[in-house]
This record gives sequence, C-alpha cells and structure tokens, in this order.
Amino acid sequence: MTSQFIAVAATDCDTPMNLKTLAKSLGLSETTVSRALNGYPEVSENTRERVLALARATGYRPNPVARNLALGRTNMIGVVYPLHPADFGDPMFLEVVAGMTEALSRQDMDLIIAPVRTDKKLHAYEQLVQGNRVDGLVVTRTRVHDDRISYLTRVQMPFVAYGRTLTEAPYAWFDYDNEVGIRMAAERLMSLGHRRIGFIGASLDLMSARQRQQSFIATMQSAGIAPEPAHIVDNAIDKHAGYKAVMRILSSSAKPSALIVDNHLAGIGVIRALLDQQVAIGSEMSVIVWGSMEESLIDKQVSIISQPGTRLAGEKMIEMILALIDGTPSSELHVLWQPELIPGETVGHYRH
Repeated sequence: MTSQFIAVAATDCDTPMNLKTLAKSLGLSETTVSRALNGYPEVSENTRERVLALARATGYRPNPVARNLALGRTNMIGVVYPLHPADFGDPMFLEVVAGMTEALSRQDMDLIIAPVRTDKKLHAYEQLVQGNRVDGLVVTRTRVHDDRISYLTRVQMPFVAYGRTLTEAPYAWFDYDNEVGIRMAAERLMSLGHRRIGFIGASLDLMSARQRQQSFIATMQSAGIAPEPAHIVDNAIDKHAGYKAVMRILSSSAKPSALIVDNHLAGIGVIRALLDQQVAIGSEMSVIVWGSMEESLIDKQVSIISQPGTRLAGEKMIEMILALIDGTPSSELHVLWQPELIPGETVGHYRH
C-alpha cells in the first residue's frame, strides 16, 4: 500500500463477500479471520488455510479500512487543519505534509487531512476520535490556551503538537525556537544601526506569534530601545493583512527604517505594499521575514529567518507519534529545532 494524501476519511466499498460474511461462513470471529488473512502468528496454520481457501473460492478481497478496524488499527494519522485559502499554495505547508506522507509510506500507513473552519476545530477532533478513524493526530497552529490539546490529553489519544502551548498537562511537541529566531533578526538590524524597527505578526492567540512578538520586544528593550507601539501590528496571517499592516505603519509620524515580519504569508503582502508605495527595499526600508519567500515579488533575495529541514520536520513528527503509539511517554518527546538567519538583499545599513 502506498501512502496517500486524502482529504476525507475512506469508506467501505462493496466486495463479493465482506469480512463479516466470510467469518460467519467459517464459524470464526471477524478478528480471527482478519488476523489469518494478514499472517498473524497467533492464528493456527489449519485455521489460516481454511480462511484463505474460502477467500480464494469466493473471490474475497479484503477492504483495507475494514481490515484495520477489525484489528483495532486504522493505519491512518490525521491532521485537522484550520485552513486559510493560501495554505494549499504555501510551499512550507506542502513540504511538511510531504515529509509526513513519506514517513507514513515507509510504515504502510496513510495521512488523512481534514480542513475545517476555525470555529469547528474541536468538533472535527471529536468526530475523528469518537469514530476511531485515526491512530493518532498532529495538532497544528497551536494556541496559547488550546482546548484541542486538553481534549486529546483527556481522552488519551496519541498526538504530537506542532508548536507549544501553556497547558500544564504533559504532551509531545515539535517546534522551532521562535524566541531565538526573532532575536537574531532584531540584533542583526540593530548591528546595522537601525533603532526604529517595526514588527508585523500573526494573531496573538497563536503561541508562535506570541513568542515571536515577546522576543522582539524583549530584545529591543535589552538594547535600551523602547519599541514604538504604532510600529507593532498583529493579526497579520496572510498577504492582505500584511499589506494593510504596512500601510498602517507607514502612516505613523515617525516611520521605522526596518521591519521584521513573523510569517512568510504576510511577508508577501509587506513586500507588495512597500513596492506600491515606492519604498526602496534594502536601503530606505530593511525587511526580514520568517519563512520561505519564494514568491517575493522583487528581483532580490529576501533576508529570512529560515526553518531548515521543513520536510524532515514532517518526518520527525510522524516518528514521534509512532513512538507514542508504541508506548513512549509524551514527556520524553519534546523536540526544539533551531532556525537560521539567512542574509539577503533586503537588509542594509541605516541611512540617516
């Protein structure tokens, strides 16, 4: 079985004889028949031969979903994603998914991804758990106070959080060091003489956005610089919000000479707004963006805070969730990878 990227849970399909009928004809339980068909050693050779003989005679073809349910496993890992319209075109998102899919393929398992409205997230988790549709889950876009993590911990469903939260309950998580990444960016700009630095970030109920903004403010203050409140804008998670954030900052009386953007989707809008306002990027306004900027809109390499090994990160999270399923305590599964500051042409010395 090859790994697939599926948008909805699979359903049983018609076969000449289903597992239930096959088991009834043999006078055996469905579990025993399923185990015989799949070569489990605890089934006697005589029973296995009986099952295989009738399966061949009747043209029975095991339905993989029904088979795994009979064994108490779905061989599926789920991702419930509060999807924004740009996500399916987001190379970073697709790289993580590709890594997950590759890792599951090596285990003959599948990935199911369920895009949902942001106000329906918990309900989607409840459906997957209560319907026994997955063996484990990856929780994305973790929030400061995340009811999804509380719920999954309570029902003891194996899961890995892609990001951290403030819950006190032990849970497995994978993350990049948000504080370090922003600190590197701010210190780089200050080393080039910039003192008025703006910060554009995502919604502060996201844990990563809060960590990044707090790191920016703390880094500036440790250098004896009080960030200008008018130069700090949150709730920018896509290019449209990024565009509006720049227009708001440029309307302030004392404009910044540099900007840090905490996500690459907003970064696209930031670059577009600066171009529309004919602001010289790299000289008049320095810009550093967190994440890949393949769609930069300008013929320059954008200075970025990179999350190295994005595909490997997807593989790592699958490795962690399989370890959970096999009994590794969640308290032993905490992975923090370090970001890298990659200089580009959108950062320059402060010009008086």
